[in-house]
Amino acid sequence: MRNRTLEIGVGLFLLAGLLALLLLSLRVSGLSVGHADTYKLFAYFDNIAGLSVRSKVTMAGVTIGKVTAIDLDRDSYTGRVTMEIDRDVNILPTDSTASILTAGLLGEKYIGISVGGEEEVLADGDVIRDTQSSLVLEELIGKFLLNSVNKE
Repeated sequence: MRNRTLEIGVGLFLLAGLLALLLLSLRVSGLSVGHADTYKLFAYFDNIAGLSVRSKVTMAGVTIGKVTAIDLDRDSYTGRVTMEIDRDVNILPTDSTASILTAGLLGEKYIGISVGGEEEVLADGDVIRDTQSSLVLEELIGKFLLNSVNKE
């Protein structure tokens, strides 16, 4: 009987460990088990190179949301990013800036929001007008090489 109790205890411990690993992997991957209360914002960028769906949206280094969709705006021929921002961050002024940033030198792309100074705040479905597109390393190297060739 003691041996059977020990086996059940070990089995429950293993099951708890597997569930903990499952929850940890869901959090790391950006998938969520529960759905937080959010609102949608849109931003238009000339170049969205490297940004993907489920990329994080940060303000002052704190994750405040995620990218839910990326598509092409057929009227302006720019990339449109749909973001879901946590409802408790309802303090973004209308003149805030959205930039596509890189974590580290060659890390993942994410959107960083810089706060403006207006008193009016963004609401569900609003557009962030001031944006800075992604910096593409290949373009930067090409410009550097072209300038160094032109100097000679």
